[in-house]
Amino acid sequence: MAAGQLKSVASLLLVLNFCMYVVILGIGGWAMNRAIDHGFIIGPDFSLPAHFSPVYFPMGNAATGFFVTFALIAGVVGAASILAGVNHIRSWTVESLPAAATAGIIAWTLTVLAMGDRRCGWNRFNHGRD
Repeated sequence: MAAGQLKSVASLLLVLNFCMYVVILGIGGWAMNRAIDHGFIIGPDFSLPAHFSPVYFPMGNAATGFFVTFALIAGVVGAASILAGVNHIRSWTVESLPAAATAGIIAWTLTVLAMGDRRCGWNRFNHGRD
């Protein structure tokens, strides 16, 4: 009885996790597409701007490019960890648990890294303003 209830709770959390990673990938993909479309145009007649960054984004501050890159990596790894979670829920055995747990921990760690990078970017590029 308790195993069936845990399985339904785990399934609900897996669906919510999948929705979160789809939102992250959607917003990150939009931001990356906007940066590619509105980035620097460099040709034979153009010179590099004075403060050129290879991760230039036309919106946000200087940390936005790194935030979007880490968020996209975390979103892809998180969406891939959903596959291990679905496999574990489908079989619901002790043998499938370590793979699902490891994939989930790696995805969570990358998501925290992306959030931590954004938080450091707020402090790093704030220049003393609160």
